[in-house]
Amino acid sequence: MTAEPGLRARKKAATRLALGHAAWSLMLERGLDAVTPESVAEAAGVSSRTFRNYFGSREEAIVDEWSRRHASLADAVRARPADEPVWDSLLAVLPRALTDIVGERADFAVLLRVISESPAMLAQNLLALDRTGQLLAEVIAERTGADADRDLAPRLLAGSVLAAVSTAATFWVTGGARTDLPDLLRECLDHLRAGLPTADLAPTA
Repeated sequence: MTAEPGLRARKKAATRLALGHAAWSLMLERGLDAVTPESVAEAAGVSSRTFRNYFGSREEAIVDEWSRRHASLADAVRARPADEPVWDSLLAVLPRALTDIVGERADFAVLLRVISESPAMLAQNLLALDRTGQLLAEVIAERTGADADRDLAPRLLAGSVLAAVSTAATFWVTGGARTDLPDLLRECLDHLRAGLPTADLAPTA
């Protein structure tokens, strides 16, 4: 009896993952206009009704793949040694993780172009980044003894780190950077670290 709900949940998660991956792949291969509930459902091997049970729009489905990659950042930071300074954890995790998040340069260039041309895609991307920022702020708060709900510093650091991630990835694609993506992010994080020392992450009274 107890195994059935777990199996149902895994099946639902697998279906959502397949739909999101199909939507992402269709966008990369054929462009945003080719992404419809029907085309995504067909690629994932389900009905268009099933698509609508999981996603309210094609944009939400496309960004779901991107959002999943971003959400892994918080888990990776949480997995670092508990006594490791938070900046050391961020520098150890983020440059390596960003390569997996961004993927191929050409694919990320497509995503940036679609976001710039589609307000709906831009909105979904901002929502995904906001969710990632919340997760990262929670991890930073855990590691610094702060409160993510009451203290400003974890949210500020999380937002700044995500800005560095976005800046490095965008510059890597559009700025003609010859530097490797992880090195670009390390440079961004080093600049931030100089202006956001961990001493400022103490909880407020």
